[in-house]
Amino acid sequence: MPEDPVTGSAHTALAPLWSGRLGRDELVGFQASARSGVVRTRVVGDRVLLTGHAVTTLEGTLNC
Repeated sequence: MPEDPVTGSAHTALAPLWSGRLGRDELVGFQASARSGVVRTRVVGDRVLLTGHAVTTLEGTLNC
């Protein structure tokens, strides 16, 4: 199965850095990979909110 076109964890790490440098809470990121994708980030306190287009490829239930 192909990997996700956008790596959300990378954007959650980069958003606070670039938000601070640019003085903006909301940013738009483009991941330039073979399957490329766009993600919007918003820094709210110590959290980063991600929005973008997503497609469900697998559903399941975890039994503990």
